[in-house]
Amino acid sequence: MMGILTALISGALMSIQGVFNTDVMKQTSLWVSTGWVQISAFLVCALAWLFTGRDNVGALIQVDHKYALLGGVIGAFITITVMKSMDKLGPSKAVMLIVISQLIVAYLIELLGIFGVEKQPFEWRKVIGMVVAIAGVVIFKWE
Repeated sequence: MMGILTALISGALMSIQGVFNTDVMKQTSLWVSTGWVQISAFLVCALAWLFTGRDNVGALIQVDHKYALLGGVIGAFITITVMKSMDKLGPSKAVMLIVISQLIVAYLIELLGIFGVEKQPFEWRKVIGMVVAIAGVVIFKWE
């Protein structure tokens, strides 16, 4: 139950953040707004680290899969692409496409067992679910 609640909160926060970031981008620029997002996120994390204990500061050196350290770099590109898509499509259409893309890529990661994820068997019901989600986007966008 806690996982479901956390995922729902995450989705809501991503939508709100995308709208906020896009508003800042319109008033400044893509790079200023993206930089602000990354700097402010770093400051929040640094403060949380200071108040919750400063354990494992050297642990990043010991990360087995060094490619996993690119998450922050990917985060910058996520910020940029979310802002640009929301600017061009509006929040609801952009988020629907973002979620479908996340679903497809996550399923491929599971199917192929890449990035240290346990490989999962192919299931038609999951493919059908994705097709239904894509159909939902088409219906939502249909004018």
